[in-house]
Amino acid sequence: MDIEKNKAIIARFDQACIEQNNAALMDELVSDRVINHAAQPGKPNGKESFHHFLDALHAGLSGIKVTVLHQAAENDLVMTHKLISGMHTSHLFGVPASGQPISFEAIEIIRLENGKYAEHWVQNNMAAALGTLQGH
Repeated sequence: MDIEKNKAIIARFDQACIEQNNAALMDELVSDRVINHAAQPGKPNGKESFHHFLDALHAGLSGIKVTVLHQAAENDLVMTHKLISGMHTSHLFGVPASGQPISFEAIEIIRLENGKYAEHWVQNNMAAALGTLQGH
């Protein structure tokens, strides 16, 4: 298990998939059998859930940037505390465009298998960040 290689896979996903919404690379980096423990109940929790979230994020935000605040890795797990920011230019998860900058923090755990996302857990404060925009 190469911890630095695993961290590089996460960095590649953050840049190409979260920042740029590169669907082809997301398909390459995420296993067809991935389990997304962060998927909403009753919704698909596989690869489709990643596409849905990233498409919705990019529909509502422009200029998305991921900043890694902390990261630790062990065996096949990579834990990352990251800041995701952008400009709220369109409808995002029920909140109309505010034209304001927004940022939210996420703490994510990824289990990798054969160089691909196999399991995903995340906690974030996006709802609270969106709530601050509703008054604008």
